[in-house]
Amino acid sequence: QVHVVESGGGSVQAGGSLRLSCAASGSTFSINAMGWYRQAPGKQRELVAQITKYGSTDYADSAKGRFTISRDNAKNTVYLQMNSLKPEDTAVYYCGLDLEFRDRVRQNYWGQGTQVTVSS
Repeated sequence: QVHVVESGGGSVQAGGSLRLSCAASGSTFSINAMGWYRQAPGKQRELVAQITKYGSTDYADSAKGRFTISRDNAKNTVYLQMNSLKPEDTAVYYCGLDLEFRDRVRQNYWGQGTQVTVSS
């Protein structure tokens, strides 16, 4: 199976920054897209940012201008640089991967989640 490991979460004050990383390993695959999602208590999981294998990116309106998603294809790693953090950014952040295996089989994998807490 594919192993997905997240890191970089923590607690910061409003206006601070965090950099999340997510690395996939363990199997032979191609990455169609990598993204960051978050889920706050009592709310649905929502897309924060994603990047495709072609390099195109999409951001939630709440993240535009503050967050930047990037990738390192050689390391099968995706990053999320979060600046100017706000209390409403507090959530568990998940790395989501759209992977493709042989015979064009596609499967989504999730990281374990990392807590981001922003205090005012």
